Amino acid sequence: MNEKILVIEDEIQISENVQQILSLSDFNAITANNGLEGLRLAKTEKPDLICCDIMMPELDGYGVLTALRQDPLTESIPVIFLTAKADRDGLRQGMELGADDYLTKPFSPEELLKAIKIRLARIEKPILIKQQYEQAHQQNANLKQQIEVKSQKLQESQYLAEICNEVLQKLLQDLSNPLSNINMAIYMLKKARSDIERDRYLNILQQEYAREMLLLNEMKNLQTLLTPENAKIMQKFHLLNHSKQ
Repeated sequence: MNEKILVIEDEIQISENVQQILSLSDFNAITANNGLEGLRLAKTEKPDLICCDIMMPELDGYGVLTALRQDPLTESIPVIFLTAKADRDGLRQGMELGADDYLTKPFSPEELLKAIKIRLARIEKPILIKQQYEQAHQQNANLKQQIEVKSQKLQESQYLAEICNEVLQKLLQDLSNPLSNINMAIYMLKKARSDIERDRYLNILQQEYAREMLLLNEMKNLQTLLTPENAKIMQKFHLLNHSKQ
């Protein structure tokens, strides 16, 4: 546990007994022997809970509670009153000032520990709910970020696919022109009637063959160059006609 409990009690024996009970139950127990010292420790030590006697010299339990509730540093700390008598007026006064519980002396260790654990549980539950909410909120934020990254990658993949298709269509068109000329030159070569005509059509075949090979080499180069990053650069400098829809 290790929750810090401040015990404000002017009777030394009771204070030591309560401190021992709390320490044996794994609480970090600190003590003050009067109300003024208790207030000082409450502000400096910031305990998780305070057990406070009511009847004390200098500053009684009601005065301690009033001061605690007026200070933003201590206003939310649960306070359990320890009292030798629990009359109705005293109980009402304590509750009106913001006391969380009463234990009437003499009380058993079980009663003390039960009251403390109940009060601490009421603190821990909202904190746990807040932590769970913050954790869920962070998980949602992480999930949203992952979705955005994957969506961006998907868009880039689609964009690259569109560009690849555009480049492929252009290459197919460019490849068809030399093939048409080659086909025509072969046909005319068969019809040639002189060496001059044959040389002419053979020269056309050689030129178109060289042109075809150049286009095929360009296609091989494009396979290595056409990445999402390079496609964006080519699009930026208008090296591709593709426009993103």
